[in-house]
Amino acid sequence: MDEQNNKDGRDGYENICAMCHRPESVCGKLFHLPPNLNLCENCLQKSFDLMSSTIDTGDPNHLMGNLKIIVPGGQNPNPTKLKPKKKEAEAAQDDAMAGDVMDIAKLPSPHEIKARLDEYVIGQDHAKKVISVAVYNHYKRVRRQDEEAFKDDVVIEKSNMLMLGPTGCGKTYLVQTLARLLNVPLAITDATSLTEAGYIGDDVESVLSKLLANADNDVERAEHGIVFIDEIDKIAKKKNTTSRDVSGESVQQGLLKLLEGADVEVPVGASSKNGMVPTTMVNTRNILFICGGAFPGLDEIIKTRLTKSFTMGFNSYLKDEFDEDRDILSKATMEDLREFGMVPEFIGRLPIIYALRGLDREAMKRILTEPKNAIIKQYQKLFAMDEVQLKFTDDALDLIAEKAIAKETGARALRSILEEFMLDIMYEIPKDSYIGTVTITADYINGNGSPIIEMRS
Repeated sequence: MDEQNNKDGRDGYENICAMCHRPESVCGKLFHLPPNLNLCENCLQKSFDLMSSTIDTGDPNHLMGNLKIIVPGGQNPNPTKLKPKKKEAEAAQDDAMAGDVMDIAKLPSPHEIKARLDEYVIGQDHAKKVISVAVYNHYKRVRRQDEEAFKDDVVIEKSNMLMLGPTGCGKTYLVQTLARLLNVPLAITDATSLTEAGYIGDDVESVLSKLLANADNDVERAEHGIVFIDEIDKIAKKKNTTSRDVSGESVQQGLLKLLEGADVEVPVGASSKNGMVPTTMVNTRNILFICGGAFPGLDEIIKTRLTKSFTMGFNSYLKDEFDEDRDILSKATMEDLREFGMVPEFIGRLPIIYALRGLDREAMKRILTEPKNAIIKQYQKLFAMDEVQLKFTDDALDLIAEKAIAKETGARALRSILEEFMLDIMYEIPKDSYIGTVTITADYINGNGSPIIEMRS
């Protein structure tokens, strides 16, 4: 009678599956096998599938879905001898950047700021040097103005910035990383949504509304933040238009007072002002504005200027001299930007202009693996939570970088490519708790093979 009670789990304890360790109330009715083994339906079926695939092929290496499994030593996996998983709560760890934040009150020097950016941003050394110096000078200016002794001294003007660079080269990511490392409020907005006041769309004050919201409505903290206006090239002055340019030159004119520094009445919790929305006063004198854009077509304006200036003599350029120049945007001048459609008053309030280079295959490959929060490291962290080791062969990384270059969307293409090829793996791996290593090969990326999966021994 006691033996029967123990078998049925009626002594106050619940029977559990010997393989997955789930109780009977979770996995359903258990199968009782001699001598004293309880298995749930899923684990029993998995055992039959594993045995049948090994017996049918005569090879301990078999397939799970479309994934190849290789058992170390050529032996059949024995669940009783394999290392069990740890609890998910023990495996999960917080790898946030809390320990990486710099103290803005101590004002880190430019080389320290660049060194920290190097840990997260690959390449773009000139851009990182420029932005490090500009940020250092900006917050040094802010600290000087906050001190009573210097209020009647020489007034240092703001150093707002304009970043030029093709899509996907890291403009937004560079600013995001900088704001996170400095622990200052950051507002990122798209210039395409801005219109002249009174028209459908966001007013220019909505930029400060986002900054205020990211500063938890702390006006003083928001006034020492950073605003990044992306797609700034989309508000260039329209050419040969007969309608009112409410999203081009008018927006540039509306941004002038923000860039220069003024007291602006900002709606709290809304993108436009109306009688039902509370407002507060924000001074933009100490807010650093960074504008960025791809500026398509600007390279042709630069080439035309350069080849027109010198067509004969020792200093002349051939017509196709700059066709393959990847740094052509670094040669942009104020005149080129005016020709593109930016008004002189707007350009004059962005004194620091620099360009980011497009990414080549080697840079793409480094982006995959080297930064602290590299895409490959993120996937490896996800797999590590399931106690699975993820590996990539070198030729697989080369192939992923080549596919990303072909998409012509910069570093954004890397994640989309990886998500596509990792889908089946991330779906199949959690099915088997004894998988130890997954290796991604170039054949799998090409669609001609499967990733190599090894069981833990």
